[in-house]
Amino acid sequence: MSRVIHTGQALVDVVVEVPDLPDRGQNVMASSATDYAGGAVTVLVAAARFGADCVHAGAHGTGPHGDLVRQALDREGIAASAAPVEDLDTGICVVMVEPSAERTFVTTLGAERRISVGSLATSAPGAGDVVCVTGFSLALDTTRDPLLAWLPTLHPDVTVVLDPGAAFAGLDADVRAAMLEVTDVWSSNAEEAEDVLRAVGDDVPTDLSALTTAVAPLLRGDAVAIVRDGPEGCAVHVGGETTYVPGFPQTPVDTNGAGDTHTGALLAEVAAGTPWDEGCRRANAAAAIKVTRRGPESAPTAAEVDAFLASGAR
Repeated sequence: MSRVIHTGQALVDVVVEVPDLPDRGQNVMASSATDYAGGAVTVLVAAARFGADCVHAGAHGTGPHGDLVRQALDREGIAASAAPVEDLDTGICVVMVEPSAERTFVTTLGAERRISVGSLATSAPGAGDVVCVTGFSLALDTTRDPLLAWLPTLHPDVTVVLDPGAAFAGLDADVRAAMLEVTDVWSSNAEEAEDVLRAVGDDVPTDLSALTTAVAPLLRGDAVAIVRDGPEGCAVHVGGETTYVPGFPQTPVDTNGAGDTHTGALLAEVAAGTPWDEGCRRANAAAAIKVTRRGPESAPTAAEVDAFLASGAR
């Protein structure tokens, strides 16, 4: 099986469950608070639980938060290719989860932003490997510049996957263009796809399949585009055709990490040779299971998805 390599930020998610968000300057009492390894870890955990050989190529800190991230990776058999950053700990992301399962984030910066061409190269991607990039890595020069210098040097048979996040559409046009020139697979939610089409001045379709089709020409060559819409599922554009893949609506308790779980499961399936539409169906199921569980590290295994689909889940 090809490897799944993630270059993005591994953070510690400090997840607090709140009845609602406080008014500005006010306080709210949380019913729980839990620390989890999050960010790129969520994608990699999902991929590893689907059987992929996974590597984190991003930076880790030397402190309790960095230790928590490495422990989470170790539990899943995920390698960390680069040495820890000396004298700086990993940052945190405060995640406020409301009863509706909606979440609000506040993120700090730490060792996860200290990458270089050399540190990325420790992951040694080869032909057939999948390298994942997040748009949040392109928002600051400390991670953007090394990535944009390193990605064009990869073997032509390495598949580069862009998870644009909310940050991508707001980047300078030349940064977006440089990233899209090396992107083989786009994987986003519908809002992120709409935002990037507005940013380049294109019309924004309201239909999910049409939206996915509209994103595809922004990418290089015969790149693949996947656009998710939560419980509605996703659409995938591959080989010049777009297919809608229905989702599996559930009553959610925590949507934090659902998109990352979808991405990780899908990349593991593709790395194993699964066709894109079937990989999307299984990724939809993985995300549906995840939203019924608390915490970003709660991705299901491939066997759990098999059982979910065999049960006739709708």
